[in-house]
Order: sequence, then C-alpha cells, then structure tokens
Amino acid sequence: MSLIAFLGAIEIGLLFGLVALGVFLSFRVLNFPDLTVDGSLPLGAAVAATLIVSGWNPLASTLIAMFAGGLAGMVTALLNIRLKILHLLASILTMIGLYTVNLRIMGKPNQPLLGEVTIFTPFEGLGLPYYWINPLIFVVIIVVAKLAVDAFLTSEVGLAMRATGVNPRMARAQGIRTGIMIVGGMALSNALVALAGALFAQLQGGADISMGVGVIVIGLAAVIVGEAVMSTRTIFLATLACIVGSIIYRLVIAVALNADFIGLQAQDLKLITAVLVVLAMALPTVRKRFLRGGGARAS
Repeated sequence: MSLIAFLGAIEIGLLFGLVALGVFLSFRVLNFPDLTVDGSLPLGAAVAATLIVSGWNPLASTLIAMFAGGLAGMVTALLNIRLKILHLLASILTMIGLYTVNLRIMGKPNQPLLGEVTIFTPFEGLGLPYYWINPLIFVVIIVVAKLAVDAFLTSEVGLAMRATGVNPRMARAQGIRTGIMIVGGMALSNALVALAGALFAQLQGGADISMGVGVIVIGLAAVIVGEAVMSTRTIFLATLACIVGSIIYRLVIAVALNADFIGLQAQDLKLITAVLVVLAMALPTVRKRFLRGGGARAS
C-alpha cells in the first residue's frame, strides 16, 4: 500500500470517527438503536454543499449543517417519546423521510462543489501536499470533538444522560427528565454525524443523495472494533476507542482492497465490513474462552 493510500485511509478514518462518536452516544450512552444516521450524514452534506454553492461562508454552512442534523435526531426522539413509536422504527421513518428532504434541499440527486471555496481552501497555500494537510486538519477536528464530548458526558447533564441510558426508571425516580435527555442526546449524536457529512462533501467535492447508505454499519463497526481492541473503562477511553476503531476499520479496508494477492475489489466493500464486524464481535467471546481454557489447564 502506498503512502498516499495509507494517509487517505487515516484521513477517512478520522472523518468517520465523528460518525463513530455519534453512534456511541445513541447506541452506548442512550441505549437507543438509531438508524437516522443513514439520513443525517447526507443531510449534512446536502445542506453544506447547497449553502456553499449559494455563496455562504463554508464554516457557517458547516455549522448550519450540524444544526440540521441535530433537528433530524430530535425528530426521531420525539417520534419515540411523544408518539410512542418504537425507537428503531422511529429512526427508520426519519431516515426514509430525510431522503426526500435531501432531494428537496439540493434540488437534484447530487450537488458538485468543484471550484467552490471550502473550509479546506485556506490551507492549500501552506506548501504541503494535500495528502498531508487533510489528515492534519482532521486530527485537529476529531480531537476537539472528542474532548467536547468527554467534557459533556462528565458534566452534570451528561451524567444525567448516561443514567437515562442505563436505567431510565431509576433516572426518573431521581428527578431526571429522561425525555429531554433522549432528545438532547439524539440531537447531539446526529449533529456529529451531519458534521461528518458536511466535511465529507467538502473533501470529496460534492454531496450525493446515496452517500449515507450503510453509514450506520460503518459507525457500529468502528465502535465494536474499538471496544474489542482496547479498554473502555472510562469515558475518555470509550470515546478514544471509537476513533481508534474507525481508523483501524479504514486501514483494514484499505489493506484488503490494495492487496493484489487477495483479489478483492471495490464492490467487495460490504462483505469486508460484515466480516470485520463479525470478527470484532466474536473476539471478546474467543478471548474469554481462551482465558478460561488456560486457567483450567493451569489448575
């Protein structure tokens, strides 16, 4: 694998680390299975791309895209809380609705950004190759996002949100308004995913209506792989594991697709993802059996 391919994998891994953080908030913190991310990522891309083409500042466009993703997450939460729709079904309904919303925002299936000013444009004059600059930018972004999530989850509101995910009945008995916690957590989760979509559109030079297909699988793969390879005893380690898992996932994909002797092609990406997730989920069980067997032999 070439240096450019390696740095490209790191770059995309860092970018989808934002998706992994969002999935971590919904699946692990709130215990809310959320498929909205398949719609909120292209929503962020569509909003950012459309605003940039309309002459808006790229940074403002990205922030508005985050806000739009947060609204999508709130819709899913409200469908579940107010209308008592099963959380999984509520997220599917929102995801389906966002497909039409994204088409309406862009007015067409895709919105190119070729020749437009993006948040990456000011860094092009630094004299460094793009394959070095972009990963460095994403390192800064993901570190800021991780530390912000860590600070939030260790705050009083964050602790209330974590309590809501662990035991909502006990949380309500302690005076925590669990409905508000779920709405806020889902908004934050999908805002992070929409941020990834806005950055991805500016990185790839456009937004596409189908760019969100399978994003939930990628996010879950990153979380599961991260939890399989490192400890998650603290919030700091848990969020770090999401980012590490996302990078490992992209590196494995890059190695598999660039290894000629394996014979895999781009259309095999979904199969690689499925195999990787299965291996990551099976690893803790295999490890426990191995340790149990070793202990039995020692005795």
